[in-house]
Amino acid sequence: MNAPARLPVLPSLAARALRGVPLAAIDWPLQRVAAAFARRHPAVFSRLGPHASRLFLIDPLDLPFAFRLRPHPPIPLVEAVAKPAAGGWDARIAGPLAALLGMVHGTLDGDALFFSRDLVIEGDTEAVLALRNALDDAELDLLAESAAALGAIGAHLEPLARGLLLEASRLTGVALTRPEQ
Repeated sequence: MNAPARLPVLPSLAARALRGVPLAAIDWPLQRVAAAFARRHPAVFSRLGPHASRLFLIDPLDLPFAFRLRPHPPIPLVEAVAKPAAGGWDARIAGPLAALLGMVHGTLDGDALFFSRDLVIEGDTEAVLALRNALDDAELDLLAESAAALGAIGAHLEPLARGLLLEASRLTGVALTRPEQ
């Protein structure tokens, strides 16, 4: 029997660099991307149904902050929160950043991550499943969504950024973007 593959790890230098970033500097781009995503993918919110108003805590265990998400349209709330102050959620999804990104970008299976205990789910598991299914159907690519939030300039920057992120993904094993089909 083959040993299970180890998850890639966010390079510690990257995690350390993020410690000094003010949370407010993270919130502004997060909100822009969330608003653009809501305009581009309204079906995701329909798919969430009553769970769209739930408060999710996405907790990358190797980062000094977490993300609070309330997907309720027309403009979802996404904000970075300090870990000690990250309470007040309906559902929490925690795991290494590489696992969370791999799940979002479709390179890792959420069920396998959960059963291997690389991913921890607490609270409203029905809401977590609805969120995962909605995002899986959307075939989310965080780079494409970020580029869309920047408008015309994002369309020009995306090919360069994609090349850089694909190379960084190859070097680190972390799915920094959805692989090209």
